[in-house]
Amino acid sequence: MSAARPPERRRAVWLAWALQALLIAAIAFGVFWLVHHALETLRARGVQSGFDFLLQPAGFDISEGWLDFDAGQPFWRAFLAGLINTVRAAVPAAALAVLLGTLIGIGRLAPHVLVRGLCGAYVETLRNVPLLVQLLMLYFALTQLLPDSTEPLELLPDVWLSKGGLSLPWPVREEGAFWPSRLEWPERGSFNVSGGAALSPEYLAVVIALALYTASFVAEIVRAGIVSVAQGQKLAAQALGLTGWQQLRIVVLPQALRVIVPALTNQLLSLTKNSSLAVAVGYPELVSIANTSLNSTGRAFECIAVIMAVYLGLSLVISWAMNRYNARVALRGWR
Repeated sequence: MSAARPPERRRAVWLAWALQALLIAAIAFGVFWLVHHALETLRARGVQSGFDFLLQPAGFDISEGWLDFDAGQPFWRAFLAGLINTVRAAVPAAALAVLLGTLIGIGRLAPHVLVRGLCGAYVETLRNVPLLVQLLMLYFALTQLLPDSTEPLELLPDVWLSKGGLSLPWPVREEGAFWPSRLEWPERGSFNVSGGAALSPEYLAVVIALALYTASFVAEIVRAGIVSVAQGQKLAAQALGLTGWQQLRIVVLPQALRVIVPALTNQLLSLTKNSSLAVAVGYPELVSIANTSLNSTGRAFECIAVIMAVYLGLSLVISWAMNRYNARVALRGWR
């Protein structure tokens, strides 16, 4: 069969784009109709509905976060603060999970029996215990087993840990400055540690639990990716006189990434959505803020819709970024 002529190819491209646009429009119309129908049904039953409550004062405070918030500010800003707190927990947890999971995945293939056994025990234990159980256990350990704030542990110079959380140096900016200009150092006082950055036990429990749990899955992904590299590639690297670390960094991991990245994307998506369990320990992330807003306003449908929309948006952003990276490593490997 002869190749399609350029005009025919152009028509095929335009037809494909038109069909996709129609599909997107149909989905958008369907979502709009469902939301409109649900709101109208609630109004017909005498139930207050609508998203106008987002402009009303929230009437509650948020215990921690990067965004300043008080009870007189509107609900939309409370949801924004919850979103920022979700990202504030998910991003460092994801970074720790990838780093720890990579090390454990490599350790699963180590020539030393003890290292392989410990890494295997870690994976089999943590991925088979529910995340919520691990989160509650960590929160109990941080709030019950650590010393009081009056007698904190000094982990490193000017880094203090106690039941009140973790205090560490943090960059601050002077009034009127745009960039941080100095470090603020924690100082131990008679009753607690003041100054620097104070990370609450709720925040620490969420980040550590998400990182440890997800790392057990990342480890298996990394192990599978390394095993997928042909043995001949490793033998060729040895024949060139490369050390074990050089073989891993230059030859094995660049090819393993093509297997690792797609599965890793799923784990990062799961980690972000699993951060909603933080409500169990009182960390004020998105779901916690939505629950408080729901109890204050009675707008259950609207609050749940906001949660769904935000998590959908976060998932799409993560998928887009990881797909871009996957396209890159699928062609040229890791540099």
